[in-house]
Amino acid sequence: MRRREFIMLLGGTAAAWPLGARAQQAMRVVGFMGGGTPSIQGSWAAAFAQRLHELGWVDGRNLAIEYRWAEGKSERVTEIVAEFVRLKVDVIVTHSNPLVVAAKQATSTIPIVFGAAGDPVSTGLVASLARPGGNVTGLSLQQTDTAGKRLELLREVVPGFRRLGIMAKVDNPGAALEMADVEAAARALGIEFTLAEIRRAADIASAFEALKERADALYVCNDPFMNANATRINTLAAAMRLPTIFNFRENVEAGGLMSYGANVPDLFRRAADYVDKILRGTKPGDLPVEQPTKFELVFNLTTAKALGIDVAPSLLARADQIIE
Repeated sequence: MRRREFIMLLGGTAAAWPLGARAQQAMRVVGFMGGGTPSIQGSWAAAFAQRLHELGWVDGRNLAIEYRWAEGKSERVTEIVAEFVRLKVDVIVTHSNPLVVAAKQATSTIPIVFGAAGDPVSTGLVASLARPGGNVTGLSLQQTDTAGKRLELLREVVPGFRRLGIMAKVDNPGAALEMADVEAAARALGIEFTLAEIRRAADIASAFEALKERADALYVCNDPFMNANATRINTLAAAMRLPTIFNFRENVEAGGLMSYGANVPDLFRRAADYVDKILRGTKPGDLPVEQPTKFELVFNLTTAKALGIDVAPSLLARADQIIE
C-alpha cells in the first residue's frame, strides 16, 4: 500500500469504524495513539502495521488496530487513553514520554509499548532497560545522546554560527532533558544560547519574538506538540531567516532545514515485534527496552536555498535523504 493511501486510511474511515463491527473479524485489538497527525506521523503507523502483517497479524482478519491522533493536544491524549481502557484493547502502542505517562496513569494492566521515548529510565517510564517491570516497555530514542552531534552539524552548515535558540515544550520530561543536554553541548562548544520555553500554542510566536537578533539557528527539541506544530514553527523561522534543526525527518519534510536522529519508522517496525510477543503471551515487563540502530541525516535543499545556505557537497554525500 502506498504511503499516501495509508495516510488517507489512517485519517479517514479506518479510525472511525465501530469497534464491534471490526471485532467480529478480529481476535485481538491494538490501540495506536499518535501524538501528532497522520499527515506527519503516518509513516510511523504504516511501518508498524506492515511489520505486524509480516508477523502474521492482519488488520481486519485476526487483528483490529484502532488508530487515534492527539494532534499535539494534551486533553485529547487523556480522551484517547480513556477510550482505549474502556474498549479493553489488548495493547496500547504510543510514543513520547507524556503520552506514555498518560497511558501508564490510566492502566496498570493493559500492556503499553512505546515506539520511541526519551531516556525512559531517568524519566520514570521503566525501572531499568534490561528489566522494565510493570506493564510498559519499548524503544528508547537516545535523543539526548545525539544533541551534541546536531550542534556540530549546525556549525558545519550555518555560516558564522555563534548563537543558538533552543526551543522546547518544557513540561515534557524528555524534552526538558534534551534541552539541558543541548545547553551543556553549547557551553562545551563555546556557543551562546537563548532558551525558548513553550507551554502552549500562544508561546510559539512570542518565543520567536524573543529570539530576534539573538540566534543564528534554532534547535527544536522533540515533543508531540512541537512535531504537530512543525509547519508553523518552520514558517516563523523562515520569516526570520533562521535555520532549524530537528530530531526527525518528518519535520524537515514540513519545511525545516535539517534533522539528525533515530529513524522512527524503523523503531515502530521493531515496536511491532514487541506487540507480537505480548499478544503471544510474553509479559511486557520481561521485554528489555532497546536502543535505536538506524540514524539518519536529512536536508531540505529548498529551505536551504530560501535561506541562502549552500550545504557542502561533502555533507550532502553523508545525507540519508535530500528533499528538493
